[in-house]
Amino acid sequence: MNAPKFQELDTPTRVLLGPGPGMPHPRVIRALGAPTLGHLDPELLKIFKEEQELLRYIFQTKNTWTFVLSGTGTAGMEASLTNLIEPGDIILACIHGYFGERLAEIAERLGATVDRIERPLGEIFNVEDIDHALNNKKYKLMTIVHAETSTGAEQLFIKEIAAAAHKHGAIIVLDTVTSLGGIPVKIDEWDVDIAYSASQKNLSSPSGLAPITVGPRALEIIEKRTKPVTSFYLDLKQYSNYWDEIHSYHHTASASLHFGLREALRIIAEDGLEKTFTRYRANAEVLWHGLDEMNVRPFIPLEYRLPALTTALVPQGVDPHKVRTRLLNEYNIEIAAGFGTLKDRVWRIGLMGYSSRKENIALFLTALNESMKIR
Repeated sequence: MNAPKFQELDTPTRVLLGPGPGMPHPRVIRALGAPTLGHLDPELLKIFKEEQELLRYIFQTKNTWTFVLSGTGTAGMEASLTNLIEPGDIILACIHGYFGERLAEIAERLGATVDRIERPLGEIFNVEDIDHALNNKKYKLMTIVHAETSTGAEQLFIKEIAAAAHKHGAIIVLDTVTSLGGIPVKIDEWDVDIAYSASQKNLSSPSGLAPITVGPRALEIIEKRTKPVTSFYLDLKQYSNYWDEIHSYHHTASASLHFGLREALRIIAEDGLEKTFTRYRANAEVLWHGLDEMNVRPFIPLEYRLPALTTALVPQGVDPHKVRTRLLNEYNIEIAAGFGTLKDRVWRIGLMGYSSRKENIALFLTALNESMKIR
């Protein structure tokens, strides 16, 4: 059999302005090219320790179990639920978008009885909604998404929602995939029990790693399980043994991805969280002002609109998919359509990580204005 022949890899240079991945920082790209190391090399384990310290800073937590899973944000989502849920457990899923529903589906696959409460796309929960729902049954845990990638909405009141969960004897699982590094995530102050994220959005690194942090209540549940975690790969106790001083073999982690993430976290720490959040907000306001001048209105109200991800209503008479295609083919700009019922109604425009720069916004606004002229 003759070996297949292909041309040398020559991918286009895209301006990534969708809901993720964002563009990796140039320092991250350089770090990715460093010589690889074995997964138990002392130099890599030193980098792991630095990653943990940096993640505790960005998650704003002192949790011992704060480390990185080898996998995407969905691996963090699944690990959180797989380690906490046993068949027959009753959980409450608070759904205000696609990823809230994904949490509910994973919980059902794990054998949990899942009660759903939902808000229409583009809306968020108030504390009373959740407190009332928690009062109906004895729930083991509740799930909620901090920054819903499908709508661009920030779920406010996380501290009060966590307090309501604890009042009713439940713990809270928080999705921070699209919030960590872009808006404040205060795990200890909010008393969140377990939270996970992803490397490819506001952290300015490629996809493939999922930061996670586990608080005392969640840790106690994991320690008291009656049966082993059904997933060997996502067993957080196994992960902790890999990351702590024992460094027991668990899997072959990608040194290159960790080089990139560690550098991305360093960049955020060097700038400081407040400066980072201020930059995200300032750039988002430039985008919102430019869209408004073109009569492209944001879908989410200002009070809970995400700086890193804007859902923009497609003007009447404009074909949203033709515009996206033209942006990609003629300007090398990637944005995304909406999910589900929002598919033909909105564009999702991300200013995540290194993508959040004024020159990208200026290019995008000019290209969008030109692209909308094609009906």
